[in-house]
Amino acid sequence: MASRKKSGWAAMPAKATAFDFGGDALRKAWKELHSGDGEPFPDAKRAAALLKAAGKAAPKGLEADAVAGTLQEGWRAFHEGRFEAAFDAGKALGPLGASLATKALGIHAAYLVDDEAERLQRFESVVALADAAIVALPDEANSHYRRAFGLGRYSQGISIVKALKQGLAGKVRESLDRALAIEPDHAEARLALAVYHAEIVSKVGSLIAGMTYGAKASEAEKHLAAALKLTPKSPVAHLEQGNVALLLHGAKGEDAAATAFEKAAGLKPRDAMEWLDSRHAAGQIE
Repeated sequence: MASRKKSGWAAMPAKATAFDFGGDALRKAWKELHSGDGEPFPDAKRAAALLKAAGKAAPKGLEADAVAGTLQEGWRAFHEGRFEAAFDAGKALGPLGASLATKALGIHAAYLVDDEAERLQRFESVVALADAAIVALPDEANSHYRRAFGLGRYSQGISIVKALKQGLAGKVRESLDRALAIEPDHAEARLALAVYHAEIVSKVGSLIAGMTYGAKASEAEKHLAAALKLTPKSPVAHLEQGNVALLLHGAKGEDAAATAFEKAAGLKPRDAMEWLDSRHAAGQIE
């Protein structure tokens, strides 16, 4: 996949809610902010574990305290909506910061990049960064989940049918299965797997979806229910609940979808990403 060209990073919309995670606020809010992806808080102990696990793949000369400080500043930037700063902080740490870099790049591309070609290129870069993280940190659930996120968003951008023909569906499923094998309660992986099953069933029909790709409507519903139970306050969980209803049931799912979108739009966002999720959900019911 192509490398990402350096280009402008659109800022959060002027009307966006302002978030401040300065000082100890980030640590205090961390559990709720990361209920979806299970990312551990990047203190010195966590940084030391990453350095040890990455071994020679980690950038040379880094100390645990410095890594922790950079990661905390990077995640603070992410949650406040300063996605370029978050990406740069993560990228500077190589595989140690890949989870941060890929999430910042991916969320920004999904919501704040208008040019289709640029958006696809950024999702390709998400995949490339995640691939490197998988080599260095194969036992991190988010190494695999971020790869699935990038591949999934790229697939949606080129159309699910084209993605199926290119074999991308299997790669998405492989990465999600691996993430869940490491962390069964990874809510965002569950949510992504629900969308995976629903999109394939919607595009090729239940029979071919099941026989060729192992995709089933019942599996979509199962993973969706698990994600909603794990993250009931997450706007994206309800946003995808609405999307799954439309994918699986078409016009018959419109009422359920509208209810889910309204729920997502009505939840109080806890950070910049959730503000963008809620805004997108609101746009589905306008």
